[in-house]
Amino acid sequence: MRPVHVLGVAAHPWGKFGQKSQLQLAVETLAAAMADAGIGWRKLQGLIAASSRFSGGMGWGLHANEVLQTIGENGAAAVNVGGGCAAGGIAVHTAASMIASGELEIVAALGAEKMPKGFIPRPPGCPDDISDPDYLRWVAIGATNPAYWAMEARRRMHEHGTTPDTLAAAAVLMRRHGAANPLARYRTESNITEVLASPMVADPLHLLQVCAVSDGAAAVVLGSADVARRLAVRPVRVAGSAIATGTFGDPALRIPTIAQNIAADTVAHTSEVATAVDRALAAAGLGPGEIDLLELADNTAWHILAWPENFGFLEPGQADWMLERGELGIEGKLPINPSGGFLSFGEATTAQGVLQVVELTRQLRGQAAGRQVPHAHTGQTAVLGLGANGASIVLQR
Repeated sequence: MRPVHVLGVAAHPWGKFGQKSQLQLAVETLAAAMADAGIGWRKLQGLIAASSRFSGGMGWGLHANEVLQTIGENGAAAVNVGGGCAAGGIAVHTAASMIASGELEIVAALGAEKMPKGFIPRPPGCPDDISDPDYLRWVAIGATNPAYWAMEARRRMHEHGTTPDTLAAAAVLMRRHGAANPLARYRTESNITEVLASPMVADPLHLLQVCAVSDGAAAVVLGSADVARRLAVRPVRVAGSAIATGTFGDPALRIPTIAQNIAADTVAHTSEVATAVDRALAAAGLGPGEIDLLELADNTAWHILAWPENFGFLEPGQADWMLERGELGIEGKLPINPSGGFLSFGEATTAQGVLQVVELTRQLRGQAAGRQVPHAHTGQTAVLGLGANGASIVLQR
């Protein structure tokens, strides 16, 4: 397999853009990533789109073919990938794989999303299929995503003694990081008192501890080592990437719930992401202790504490201690989401996994002014998607 390098990255600011279509967000962002790479449209040999389920044209949501038709057709390969909120990470992995295999020289991964208001107010499942478990959990059970995250947070409080103040401090940290990121939707710092005074969404999670939904777009242009040398780009390499699905026996709260009854000690919590993280590290020839920063999917403050432990970066319960001592901050031993994470951006579902790679690239290039992790050499992403999809990318300079 050939080495794969990041040639260019770009992201549209996150927010709500009523006058901009999803296609416009996508085209603007891809153009900016191509400009960052110093490549014209005709050089692009492939485009991998993280397909949306909420908006977009051609009846399929965001579609690589639609983008390519808009910017000028040149015969480039078009691939459209699903995977819910993990689709962006899957798109980057797919693009990297096409280059590593020798099939193509320059491939872009793109995610763009325009989200409905609120906590995804309409069920994502199929109302015509009463056996669809995701539809059933929303309509028959009445449990939207914040309810599941709240149950996990409550379990953590029971098992590790996590306090409401610690959960609030995790959200405060993300807002502190996001305040220095010009792309973030929420750039005002908060404090523990403000977080705990915000409305309760699902006990123990308050409004400021649950990510909003946003419009946004991100793009990454990847290329072979030969192309990277010709362009003289800053050396950032895709050291490893992986995708995975869940493992039977995963102790995470799921529907169907049979997994709760046969959970095995050998199966990791959120196994789809844990497996992707492990595979990406193995492909890079690295261990968790060699990662300088993590960009992970913080749908809630609970994820900030739980995920680094679930994936082997910290011991169970250690994240509370690390957070309290500033070790999860930009200057700490394991910086988490120097971008500000989902809590500062709001989730634009399929674009999030690409945005994580954009942030890592800028960190490793030394381009993250105001939130730069000192001496960042290696970074990793972790993202979860509906249907037990996981993706992880390791970048190294």
